[in-house]
Amino acid sequence: MDGYQKLLLGNKAWVRDRLTAKPDYFQRAGQQERPEFLWIGCSDSHVAAEEITGAEPGELFVHRNIANMVVPTDVNLLGVVQYAVEELQVPNVIVCGHYNCGGLKNAMSRKDLGGLNPWLRYLKDLYGRNRREMETIEVEQTRWDRLAELNVSEQIQNLAETAVVRKAWESGQRPVLHGWVYDLRSGYIKEIACVRPGAKLDEIHSFEVG
Repeated sequence: MDGYQKLLLGNKAWVRDRLTAKPDYFQRAGQQERPEFLWIGCSDSHVAAEEITGAEPGELFVHRNIANMVVPTDVNLLGVVQYAVEELQVPNVIVCGHYNCGGLKNAMSRKDLGGLNPWLRYLKDLYGRNRREMETIEVEQTRWDRLAELNVSEQIQNLAETAVVRKAWESGQRPVLHGWVYDLRSGYIKEIACVRPGAKLDEIHSFEVG
């Protein structure tokens, strides 16, 4: 059996399970979308947002890219943020990174990844700005983990600087920005930051992670 056929069979089993538990499940799922969270996560196949949080379909509005980045020139990401904040009016935005992130490990190396180099340039710059701290960490795995935390902190700062979030903060009391890191080795999520509406940019840049 081909891999894609297993996915189709898995879908049928999932539908059966849902209907057995709640016969009107899909009728309810087809109603107006009102997620509570925008999730900005990594594309890594191990980090499935609903799976690791126990969320149901409809609770998370999800955007994923390599190394869970909020890049000011990424129109795809900015469009997702605008739709989630302005149209869906989500009260919370989560940036969730993870330990053992391949994008971060490549950013720590001198490897040439061709078309990915411009994207990883942001991560290399992050490493460079924190080089002094990074070089004090002797164990590579610990250094790698620390960069994952610093990356989430950086992306929360970038998110807070977007026009969409600043506008939402000026007109209301949402969204709250959450920075998390998922540990593949334990399954647990570590909270790195929580930034509430009205935070000043200089205050956001000064908070410490860890």
